[in-house]
Amino acid sequence: MKNRQGCLAGLLELFLLDKLIDWLQRRFGFERGCSCTGSGCGFLLLIVFVVLACSIVTKTNWLRLF
Repeated sequence: MKNRQGCLAGLLELFLLDKLIDWLQRRFGFERGCSCTGSGCGFLLLIVFVVLACSIVTKTNWLRLF
């Protein structure tokens, strides 16, 4: 039987991921203004957030090859 996380652990991970992405968005992302780097980094951070949130919800390890 595989060890799986509980509901509260998953919610805590999503909360911490949200706070991390908010901080990164303020530093490098969309909230930096109308610069090209702000919109480019903001889009990349959005993609990273979606992938990490999906991996937390589905408990899929995207980095494991085998």
